[in-house]
Amino acid sequence: MSQQSYRFWSRFIHRVALSGKVVPEVSFDIERLLFPIGDSNVADKKHVFVAGLARAGTTILMRQLHATGAFRSLTYRDMPFVLAPNLWARISGVSREEMVAEERAHGDGILVDFDSPEALEEVFWRVTCGDKYLLKDRLVPMTVDPERQADFRDYIALLLRNHESKRYLSKNNNNILRLQSLTQCFPNAVVIIPFREPLQHAYSLVRQHQAFLKRHNDDPFSLVYMNWLAHHEFGRGHRPFIFNDTRSPILERGDPQTELSYWLQLWLDTYNFVAKTASERCIFLSYERLCDEVDTVWPSLCSILDLPKQEPKVLLHRSHQVVDLEGPSGLAGECRLLYETLREREVSR
Repeated sequence: MSQQSYRFWSRFIHRVALSGKVVPEVSFDIERLLFPIGDSNVADKKHVFVAGLARAGTTILMRQLHATGAFRSLTYRDMPFVLAPNLWARISGVSREEMVAEERAHGDGILVDFDSPEALEEVFWRVTCGDKYLLKDRLVPMTVDPERQADFRDYIALLLRNHESKRYLSKNNNNILRLQSLTQCFPNAVVIIPFREPLQHAYSLVRQHQAFLKRHNDDPFSLVYMNWLAHHEFGRGHRPFIFNDTRSPILERGDPQTELSYWLQLWLDTYNFVAKTASERCIFLSYERLCDEVDTVWPSLCSILDLPKQEPKVLLHRSHQVVDLEGPSGLAGECRLLYETLREREVSR
């Protein structure tokens, strides 16, 4: 099969498996019918959820935790029938096809292959209750009803069915919108909330948004793909988190393609919301400490997460820091004050 033909069939099967709601819902129903739930105590396990604003170090932290071998995460091998992991593994012959690691679309030096863990669980939320939080121009907080909580527990149990550790690891930034519901689903889970110095963070966000605008213009399928996964952080499909109402200040901050203030406001709104809604099962961790003090941060995380003490397996490096970066003085001051407040709540502080 030619490379062009492979690309066509790959995109076709992704479109069948992920677009809309019917096929994903049916695949999940068949999965539950064919495969008994492996662990009836899945709700009691100490699962780990990583959730923060994009570009806060969430991916590299998840990679670090996944490298311990203590968790099951969704990977690209679970695509595209992400809601039927056992069925898809059986249909595809538990393919051990290899893929040469390539830099991900973010252009940040992080390599991906078929075994790379990724934020794919959002397909579950989009399909089962997308109308509650996925609005036309924004994403809003949601409360997960008991029936959907039970469905999510079943989903995680199915993912863990053949995994020795019986612990799930997720990196999903949209989980910010449902923190309370997550801890109701899994009372012993730990939610790690990374955050980053706001001006540097805003600069990273605006550059990433610009890069994805270009990518989506050059490759429209990449936009469709991100929409299927409900990844609306950047690009033509960008939809901001809106935590209040139509009068949210972010809607008055100008063009996200050019205005640093837009992303600073998003930072302020997001972490104000998280600071107010995070339970005792949530721990905060700054990107700066994760990179600069890994020798002290990592043992603390291992202790909190009941992981054996070991050296970090992934080297952490700060991305390029921009000097003399300035934002609107009042807004930047509010962000800085909140940043210092979050640092006081950090793990091991």
